[in-house]
Amino acid sequence: MSSHLGVPVDQAGDRELWDRAAGGDEGAFGELFERHAEAVWNHAYRLTGSWSGAEDLTSTTFLTAWRRRADVTLVRDSALPWLYTVAGNAARDEYRGAKRRLRLLRRIPDPPVVSDHADAVAEQLDGEQRLQRVVEAVRTLPRAQREVVELCLLGDLSTGDAAALLTVAEGTVRSHLSRARARLRALLEEK
Repeated sequence: MSSHLGVPVDQAGDRELWDRAAGGDEGAFGELFERHAEAVWNHAYRLTGSWSGAEDLTSTTFLTAWRRRADVTLVRDSALPWLYTVAGNAARDEYRGAKRRLRLLRRIPDPPVVSDHADAVAEQLDGEQRLQRVVEAVRTLPRAQREVVELCLLGDLSTGDAAALLTVAEGTVRSHLSRARARLRALLEEK
């Protein structure tokens, strides 16, 4: 447990840890990772509907955080809103890239079907498929509603923290959430 100016790393607040990390303190960044990796992974899972996708997205988020550690602006002295935003942006980038790759793959003829243990795996993935339908529905929302849903519903941020991060009034966040919930209900009931 390293310390800086007498405060142990595991007892320092996020802002102090970011300041230390910006100065090159890898231990401080490691503590931030330990503190927030699980929450970021959970958020990434809700964004992607995939365990492996969540692992990749979490890695990308913290790699971006390390690279941009000197540029980070914390909301209410917490790194989590910023990390959620990075994860959301990375998920959208990956989704757009996946759509491009899928268009390319559609030009290639399908290989012959070979039976395997897919039926057993399919049963286990039912929860992931339901979440994937939600993720797809969220992607169809207007940008402002989508951002609020990703931060508040998928990211578990309070409406106040989301408002501060998005630099809008808290009432605006609540309004976007209300409209988004109604639209998501309608979209998911159609399927």
